[in-house]
Amino acid sequence: MAETQKDSLWDNVKTIFWALLIAGVFRTLFFQPFWIPSGSMKDTLLIGDFLFVNKMAYGYSRHSCPFSSCPIDGRLFGSEPERGDVAVFRHPTLNVDYVKRVIGLPGDKIQINGGILFINGQEVKQTPDGVFSENKEQQGRFGHLPQCVNRPVGIGAECLKEKYIETLPGGVEHSILNFTTRSVDNTNVFTVPEGHYFFMGDNRDNSKDSREKQNAGGVGFVPAEYLLGRADRVMFSAAGKRLFYFWTWRSDRFFKEIE
Repeated sequence: MAETQKDSLWDNVKTIFWALLIAGVFRTLFFQPFWIPSGSMKDTLLIGDFLFVNKMAYGYSRHSCPFSSCPIDGRLFGSEPERGDVAVFRHPTLNVDYVKRVIGLPGDKIQINGGILFINGQEVKQTPDGVFSENKEQQGRFGHLPQCVNRPVGIGAECLKEKYIETLPGGVEHSILNFTTRSVDNTNVFTVPEGHYFFMGDNRDNSKDSREKQNAGGVGFVPAEYLLGRADRVMFSAAGKRLFYFWTWRSDRFFKEIE
């Protein structure tokens, strides 16, 4: 039994080694490693998830181009983002990389009314899907504490959030979480400009995204040239403060597809 556990641990170590090797060799051209630092995309992405961003999915822009000659505007190669993609982008004013879900495409009209998303005047269906449960404890290197719908919750106790399945136009289904009511649960209509995209986090009440303007701490509309790539799969995940705390690795998230 002990030998089996040792072999399993060694297999995991080898997996991490090869993952980091690939990141080092192919980062410039094809993939960019990204470690999830916050809970804004729970439960699709957890704090401590390590993933590779597919830089070729949307092509190269002036913010991601590895060549000596890069476009000032627009992109080289790649295709347009699709609604429902989980994408990494450079914040237009903060010079920090964010990961969110593409909700609005150029020309779309986006509104949130009572916490429900409307796209081009059509209500986006939300289906109750139970609750998301986690421990109330510090998470990741920054020690974030999760927010809970069943508050007050003591440290070490079970923290719950309402969970729904949201079905976007085109049929993409994904999980979203809710635990409170915020001002951005009711908005005016946003009209996405040409060449820009509207992003939201799946953890709707714990996400700074396109619902808020950049000068108010949000993301606003994101220009296409700030897109870095698409997030397709979690390579592995660490629940502790450091990536290499192997005793905190989440075994159920190795090579997990991002939906």
